[in-house]
Amino acid sequence: MITPDAPAEKRGSAVSRASLLAYLLLIIYASWFPFSGWRGSGLSPFIFLNTTMPQYWTGFDVVVNIIGYIPLGMLFALAVYPRVHGILAILLASVLSMLVSGTVEAVQTYLPSRVPSNLDFFTNSAGGFMGAVIGAFGARSYLDESRLYRLRQRLFAQQASHGLVLLALWPLAQIYPQPYLFGHGQILPILSNWLSRLLDTNVDLIALLRPGAEMSVEQYWLSETIITACGMTGAVLTLLCIARRGAPRALLVAGLLIAAVVVKALASSLFFTPENAFVWVTPGAQGGFLIGLIMVSGLAFAPHVAQRRLAAVTLVLSLLVVNTIPVNPYFSATLSGWVQGKFLNFNGAAQFLSLMWPFFALWFLLLPSHKLNRQ
Repeated sequence: MITPDAPAEKRGSAVSRASLLAYLLLIIYASWFPFSGWRGSGLSPFIFLNTTMPQYWTGFDVVVNIIGYIPLGMLFALAVYPRVHGILAILLASVLSMLVSGTVEAVQTYLPSRVPSNLDFFTNSAGGFMGAVIGAFGARSYLDESRLYRLRQRLFAQQASHGLVLLALWPLAQIYPQPYLFGHGQILPILSNWLSRLLDTNVDLIALLRPGAEMSVEQYWLSETIITACGMTGAVLTLLCIARRGAPRALLVAGLLIAAVVVKALASSLFFTPENAFVWVTPGAQGGFLIGLIMVSGLAFAPHVAQRRLAAVTLVLSLLVVNTIPVNPYFSATLSGWVQGKFLNFNGAAQFLSLMWPFFALWFLLLPSHKLNRQ
């Protein structure tokens, strides 16, 4: 008889496959951001392979290109284990990483804000090869014999792999500057900008959904309280609904929230100034955080089905509020001091996480596999 805790040595790692998909999406979004101005140049998309090496480049760019593709190569190798392993896994993961890099660079030919480069292609491929070596030779230690794997089996349900990847991304979603704490998924302003450029006229979807006078300071505070409380509760309940009954729920929740707050503070300090590390700690955010803690405390030991449904409801409510209120003018003033510098290349990936996290979470919460988590 196979128990839920028995290691499935002959099966691939669902966590690795889900992580690979998420990382691929991040690379694609970051490489093609901001997805505007598409045009054909009449040149072959692979002409960058035949051009001379760029004259101007920095060690920082080379290192970032290599480091950025090491996880990709590693995840490719882990995703095909144990069916493909050893030298064959290295070759397969390296070729796949090279294909991803080549495709990304080729498509950049049609983006005026991007310049395809053979240096980027070579350094990305080198990073993919390094990651493939690490993943292939360490797959057994990472997946079959690691303490982390045994801990995951003990604390979380068998079908929780996608959810664990999703929850690991939630603290990282705090990197991109947001007008409201945990206010992810604010997609209407971006859609408004895209439609404005497409139709060559000013389009404001928020104004269409919420016509009327400007909001007062108190209304902004109330909105931020709702957004923070619902965003936080949705994320924490997503964690709790995949945890086993004997898991230390308080420690898991505390770890997730502490990670999110620390990442938020570090990102604010890095993108703005150290003095602005906690600029996001507003009265509305404090009130929402407190209400979120109260809600989570009351639902910590609720049935998994109830937790999953309430997580979806709170995330939808957060999305509705964050997409129907105007941009906070105080946030816009703070954002003007954003120092992007060399971190500009990470802007697309960080924004992608911030925008899409609640939508991915809702997709996960609606998966039928949750019926297998009732254990």
